[in-house]
Amino acid sequence: MSYLSSLTRGVALAAALLPAALSAQAASSVYRAGQLNADQQLARSIYKELVEINTGVTTGNITTAAVAMAKRLREAGIPEADIFVGGPRPEKHNLVARIRGSRGAAAGKPLLLLAHIDVVEALKEDWSPEFDPFTFNEKDGYYYGRGTADDKAMAAIFVANVYRMKREGWVPERDIIIALTADEESGPFNGVDWLLKNHKEKVEAEWVINEGGGGTHRNGKVLFNTVQAAEKVTTNFTLQVTNAGGHSSVPRDDNAITQLADALAKVGRYQFPVQLSDITREFFSKSAAEEEPALGRAMRAIVANPRDASALRTLSADPRYNSMLRTTCVATELKGGHATNALPQLAEANINCRIYPTETAEQVRDSLRRVIADTGVKVLIRSQRPPSPATKLLDEVMGPIRQITKEMWGDIPVIPTMSTGATDSRFFRALGVPAYGVSGLFSDPAVDARAHGRDERMRVQSFYEGHEFLYRLTRALAGPRRPVSDQ
Repeated sequence: MSYLSSLTRGVALAAALLPAALSAQAASSVYRAGQLNADQQLARSIYKELVEINTGVTTGNITTAAVAMAKRLREAGIPEADIFVGGPRPEKHNLVARIRGSRGAAAGKPLLLLAHIDVVEALKEDWSPEFDPFTFNEKDGYYYGRGTADDKAMAAIFVANVYRMKREGWVPERDIIIALTADEESGPFNGVDWLLKNHKEKVEAEWVINEGGGGTHRNGKVLFNTVQAAEKVTTNFTLQVTNAGGHSSVPRDDNAITQLADALAKVGRYQFPVQLSDITREFFSKSAAEEEPALGRAMRAIVANPRDASALRTLSADPRYNSMLRTTCVATELKGGHATNALPQLAEANINCRIYPTETAEQVRDSLRRVIADTGVKVLIRSQRPPSPATKLLDEVMGPIRQITKEMWGDIPVIPTMSTGATDSRFFRALGVPAYGVSGLFSDPAVDARAHGRDERMRVQSFYEGHEFLYRLTRALAGPRRPVSDQ
């Protein structure tokens, strides 16, 4: 018997009772250790399947994951005609699937659920001995594997929730689009960009739900839920030194590697001026009450006076908050020299900058030139992404987010935030489409910030809470509308 047929009994009753059940079910009852329900077991199996497919930007195959998820969606009940798999290269395909709403275009444009299925490269030797980045592991209340946090949790949840929708017999009013895409992690064939340029009709939407936001907890206590509404702009610069070189037995003062090292030290010590936007002011104002007292006081002070030196010292000592206060630049790659017995003729470093949305790449380049002016090192713009406007915090989206957050976690604040990293929401924001980074996936930034790094992981409880949160949010945004109260 198939998964769907085995779970169809009682659908009519379940559908009738669902709104009350959802309101009554707190987050504490969503997940019980060792007691996964059928929907959770399915979500885990999809999650495991995705994590164990190597979709590294350069060494993996994203098409394999797209095809696997297309198979899942067909099994869940989406017709073949509403599933698209395609991309610019054989290994860079994207998946787009559509769930037809009862009112079609009359209900408005679709709701787009977006997640990328490519991941940052990972080597087994770089991880702890008990883990393989492309083997799904569970240990001490966490799921481990490359992509468990960024971004295969959301991808797996979106796919798993289609099964639940079909099982419960729920039909949205507006169409729902699920897009699982390639090369979000700085690869050369970005899936959202390609889809918008080649198949725009497949991803046109009223709103986008994507990564970028999540909940924060500390010592088992939930603090707040965030909605990403803006992001910094990724730009890469090259620091470059060239000269004639020569024999290493006759050193000179203008050694290219030494000059580059001097410049890098200066860049590493430099801090850009503080900037605040409407989004970051609200973030610091609202999260101040939830943070540790010293940080909370500093947050209030910096909002009142961005030049407050004491507050700035306190916040700058925390890498998370420092990156929200200013443009940041950091060296990420080095190359130089051509022989062990020759003076280097070329030395280069890549400087990865996350630029505040109010600045331009040219302004940051000029700042870097001033910082290293006496080193003889050139500063070149290597790659530049265009800025995108902030998303308007529309009541028809924020209202359900607040209500579902309250239902699941109680009276915690929902706070808009600016991502210091980059997401594919920027492509939609540039077109005027509101994109919201929200997941219901809670983490402790002090111990769980492992995306792109060693032993990436997702708290098991958080995965299933996010699973439930995104299901409720999808239903609320795609209609029929649930009553919204206490917003």
